[in-house]
Amino acid sequence: MNPTAPDSPVAGPGASPSFKKALMDHVRAQGGSNVVDTKSLFQNLVKEGLEALLELEMEEHLGYPKHGPEGRGNGNSRNGRTAKTVRGDFGEVAIETPRDRNSSFEPKLVAKRQTSIGNFTDVIISLYARGMTTREIEEHLQQIYGIDVSPEFVSRATSHLQQQITEWQNRPLERLYPVVFVDALRVPVRTDKGVVKKCVYTVLGVSCAGRQEVLGLWVAETEGARFWLKVLNDLKARGVDDVLILCGDGLTGLPEAVVSVYPATDVQLCVVHQVRNATKFVSYKDRKAFCASMRTIYTAPTIEAAEHALEQFDQGWGKRYPMSVASWRAHWEHLTVFYKYPVELRRIIYTTNAIESLHSQMRKNIANRKVFPHDEAVVKILFLNIRNFSNRWTRRQGWDIVMNQLAMLFPDRLRPEVLDAL
Repeated sequence: MNPTAPDSPVAGPGASPSFKKALMDHVRAQGGSNVVDTKSLFQNLVKEGLEALLELEMEEHLGYPKHGPEGRGNGNSRNGRTAKTVRGDFGEVAIETPRDRNSSFEPKLVAKRQTSIGNFTDVIISLYARGMTTREIEEHLQQIYGIDVSPEFVSRATSHLQQQITEWQNRPLERLYPVVFVDALRVPVRTDKGVVKKCVYTVLGVSCAGRQEVLGLWVAETEGARFWLKVLNDLKARGVDDVLILCGDGLTGLPEAVVSVYPATDVQLCVVHQVRNATKFVSYKDRKAFCASMRTIYTAPTIEAAEHALEQFDQGWGKRYPMSVASWRAHWEHLTVFYKYPVELRRIIYTTNAIESLHSQMRKNIANRKVFPHDEAVVKILFLNIRNFSNRWTRRQGWDIVMNQLAMLFPDRLRPEVLDAL
């Protein structure tokens, strides 16, 4: 029987009534609908369907049907079959793939060395992105699909992501970003020295169009001016010529590196982090009043009012908590940059909440990971998280007002041709 003919029982449920009849006869032979193993039945249908379609591919490749007289003396012919096991939503199925004597047949439905079809690999990647360990993925697939997979199979299923990550890490970026956020996420990684808490530094940019995008990920054990110099030079090499405002959390060596690569960029330190640091060694009974006094500094309407509030804060708490007051004075220049900008933009840049929100979601998804085997595994799972989260990001509200005010503040850097290109 021709497997692709209309009367073939593997041609598909909607192709012919004979398919339904053949299926009903099979169920009756197994003892009726209450006895038949539906999973086994479905897998048999998948097996027959795949083998029929592969046979059709071979027929199209050779140019003649099986046993057809046209094949005599044409230089190529069928040469048996190769057994392989494929996995998918249907479970695990053993099939036979036809071969030709010249080894020129390249099946498209189930390619050579392909062991999964459908969205099975997507399931593994999705589970991996949600922080499930290799063992947990194995157990999940066994429980849901009845499939035994090895750790190597899970690794192979996610290995093709490496090329995507390389392309993403090296993709061209926009010439100018009005706002860029930087922050670090600490993760345990196994190294020659044992398990080390490494920092993954994320750079999040807000484009002239008001859309967020993660510009890159960098993994390092330590930070400093040299490290940040490399990060910023990477961004410059990928096309970022200018950044108006860069917001961070007092990261070591960051302001010095920014001045070296982007001398016209303003560096704004996160005020929320400053508040946390200033209250770290404040007595619990004083904390409420202490924070209320400190709030008058960063909620002041002008820089002059903020300076006056700092003096009042010093008079009230300087003797009792001199280190807390000194921390404000030590970083005052970079803590008050946001006062130079319109109110609409101040709400965005006075804190690194935009990037901390992303890191908070990432932490939830990697909480199950006790330790990562290497840096590549860290970047792989964070890349998948970024890809999932960024699909839900929308344009910032009120961004038109911000861009118009920035254009007036920086007429030489936000030239009309830049805005016209949006």
